[in-house]
Amino acid sequence: MPQGRVRIRPPAAAAERGVLRRVGAQRRIGPVKFRVETEREQDGRWLAEVPELPGVLVYGASELEAQAKVQALALRVVADRLEHGEAGPELIDISFDAA
Repeated sequence: MPQGRVRIRPPAAAAERGVLRRVGAQRRIGPVKFRVETEREQDGRWLAEVPELPGVLVYGASELEAQAKVQALALRVVADRLEHGEAGPELIDISFDAA
């Protein structure tokens, strides 16, 4: 996968968009990409966020650092949702796409 691209797919969001497909007797969620948006602040810091996940926003000294940090935070948010049963038991495919 090219640098700066990672995908994240929460089952609930994919289901809302009708991206479900049947695999045998098991329902599987199709891939959903989360965008990573970056912006440089006036003070030189880089801001990165995943708009589809409220609160997933970080600062970094460089654009690559901000992207790495926001991807790590997004994975923690998705893992927390899975752990607490908020994302459902479906299979997930995780990736990011740098905007």
